Amino acid sequence: MSIRRGPLADLTIIDCTMALAGPFGTALLADMGANVIKVEPPSGDSFRPLPPTSPDYANAGRDADTGVDYGAPFATVNRNKRSVVLDFKDTADREKLLELCEQADAIVENMRTGVMDKLGLGYEVVRARNPRIVYGAVRGFGDPRTGESPYAEWPCYDLVAQSMGGVVGLTGPEDDPGYPCGTAVGDVYPGTLMALGVLAAVHHARSSGEGQFMDVAMYDAMLAFAGLAHSGYGHSGSNAKPNGRHQRALMPFGIYPAKDGEVAICAPGPSHWPLLCEAMQRPDLADDERTRNNFIRVKNGTFIIEQVSAWSDTLTKREILELLGGKVPCGPVNTSADVFEDPHVEAREMLMHFKPRGENPEVAIIGSPLKFTKTPTGLYAAPPRLGEHGEEIFEELRINRVGSDLSGFSGEDRS
Repeated sequence: MSIRRGPLADLTIIDCTMALAGPFGTALLADMGANVIKVEPPSGDSFRPLPPTSPDYANAGRDADTGVDYGAPFATVNRNKRSVVLDFKDTADREKLLELCEQADAIVENMRTGVMDKLGLGYEVVRARNPRIVYGAVRGFGDPRTGESPYAEWPCYDLVAQSMGGVVGLTGPEDDPGYPCGTAVGDVYPGTLMALGVLAAVHHARSSGEGQFMDVAMYDAMLAFAGLAHSGYGHSGSNAKPNGRHQRALMPFGIYPAKDGEVAICAPGPSHWPLLCEAMQRPDLADDERTRNNFIRVKNGTFIIEQVSAWSDTLTKREILELLGGKVPCGPVNTSADVFEDPHVEAREMLMHFKPRGENPEVAIIGSPLKFTKTPTGLYAAPPRLGEHGEEIFEELRINRVGSDLSGFSGEDRS
């Protein structure tokens, strides 16, 4: 679609991850220009068939000339990548992976502990072929190389990580056992941390000549995600509970009703609270003994919520934002449709538009939140069909071997 660009254009990443956690992290690297080679088994990434899919999805296939073989979830976390098919149970294909690793800065995978080792593709084997390589992994409970866990062999999903890490217990209505987040933070956050860790390790490798193994446990990531609550227990011994729709350490700081939906209003500070009272045409509340500062407002939280709700419920979301926008921290509770219509989203180029192969209409996915003035990010290649780039990738590998350049290959963009 366009030339690969970004601050990481000199990096080559061998991406053996599937599903969500690993692919999300490598998508961030690809957005920033890294040459991400997605290595898939003959059956493809398990995320490929997840709906919604394009109209001619059924016509697609590895050998098809038209159509696509993926749905929106796969597209979202595999843009800007190239795909090659390798069967790790096949000796020749294992050798091909190691040859790719010889010319890469990093390899990442998210298989269960020990799987790659049993296949003869563990860190020690890869390191023997390229001592400078970084080997990154996302696992449910970490890898024994960085710390033993009694759960190391357990499989893990987003919901398990959220639950064990304490996120579920902090989410949902007050006095409730807890709810999972509406999006897969147990995958997305570990994937983000993995991308950060890989970049840090590559930085070290380039200055020292030494690669290393690094991993992110999904459980660990969720502990960090809920770190404020857990640190509170470490100081006071009291368990944090779900806040419901209002933060109980700050007031007002919550979700309030509107005539046509809901809005977030946050005015705990000494400057924002008087401005909110002014907008509400309730100057009496600014000087009320029950509202003089945040500490007192927290003690009288029910009263505060009632007063703000009684005001907000008489107005539309737009009317509330016209009164508070730019003065008091606030924002509408958006649906996906609202997001696609928001002028901020367009101005910040947070939607990536592309037309899938075949007769499919143009689609859009969420873009990269990482913005640079000198090395801009963006969509330069549509999500790959299974094995779409195998021939060109191994041709590049052959050319680089002839040229004796083992420092990493960027590849010519032909998508």
